[in-house]
This record gives sequence, C-alpha cells and structure tokens, in this order.
Amino acid sequence: MARQFTNIAFTPGVKNAQTRYGSREIYDQFAKRGISTDTLTAKETEFIAARDSFYMGTVNSNGWPYIQFRGGPKGFLKVLDDKTLGFVDFQGNLQYISVGNLSESDRVFLFLMDYAHRRRLKIWGRAQVIDNDPQLLNQLADPNYQAELGRVFIIKVEAFDWNCPQHIPIRYSEEEFAQMKASLEARIQELEKQLAQLSP
Repeated sequence: MARQFTNIAFTPGVKNAQTRYGSREIYDQFAKRGISTDTLTAKETEFIAARDSFYMGTVNSNGWPYIQFRGGPKGFLKVLDDKTLGFVDFQGNLQYISVGNLSESDRVFLFLMDYAHRRRLKIWGRAQVIDNDPQLLNQLADPNYQAELGRVFIIKVEAFDWNCPQHIPIRYSEEEFAQMKASLEARIQELEKQLAQLSP
C-alpha cells in the first residue's frame, strides 16, 4: 500500500485531530512501516484506464480550494509512465479556473470513483499545463470522441492512496446497466426456450 501520502496529508493539524479522536497511534505505526515510492502499478493503471470521469482539485492564491469534474471517453486520463498522467483539456465554459490556479500553484489532487465496485483512488501530484503542442494533443486525444480540444495537462504523481469502500453507494452507469440488462434478458430467453421444450 502507498504510504507517501501520509507525508503530504498528515499535517500537524491532521495529526492533532487523529490524536484527539484516537486514531493517531494506528496511523503512526502505518507510516513507520516505510515510505513507498508511489509508482503506479498495473492495478492503478487498469483502474485509471477504466474511468470515464474524475474530480480534480486545485488551490488558488487566496488559499481557497476548487474542485472540477472532468469527464470524457473511458480512458481519457492516460498513464504515460509509472509516475506520470496526462489528459486533454476539452473546451467547456471558458472560466479557466483550474488553469489559472495551476499557474500559481502546481499542486493538484485527483479523486477517481468506481461506484459499481465501490472503489476509489486518490492521487496527489504536480501539474503542468501545456499549450500549442499538436503532437502531444493528438497523442492523448481520442479521435472517436467529439469535443473541441484545448490544451494538455501533465501530472507528475507524488502519492496515491486507495480508500476503503465503506459508505460508497453502489451506482451504475448507463453502459454498465445496459450490459447487466442484456445479460439478464439473454438468460430469460434461454429459460423460456427450455420451458417451451418441456411443454407437452
């Protein structure tokens, strides 16, 4: 399990809260087991490739956080190597809040959800916004996805953590529901055929 995130997330204030609520000793032992290099493995790569959306957090110069939903075709967030992610910024409402925030602080946080299997992955990193690089844009873009392409985000991963599944509601996408429905309908047809064959 990745533990580098404890150096980033467990600030003095967080440690004080853990002490106050009785979990500090648990996480102190957890952190002492060693610091992971937090390189993305096949497990993280497969999970990221299956996502069609994620939430991205940045912070502005006033210290206020900003969370933005990012959606696209499945796998639009790409693992470029075991420490690097990249994705194309599709044109949206043209506010450029995330882009502006990253020009002041390159810290970024990604929150990836899999509601159907009750899994979530948190990623801390440092992001670079790259304009006017047609080759990189084409490398990361999905030619079958209809969207106006803007710029590229490259994220150097500093830490990640898998959250526990507790309290994640089970939800299915339209595609996942269609697959489940098709499987059930095929099974019903099979059973109806067997019943018809048994009828006198």
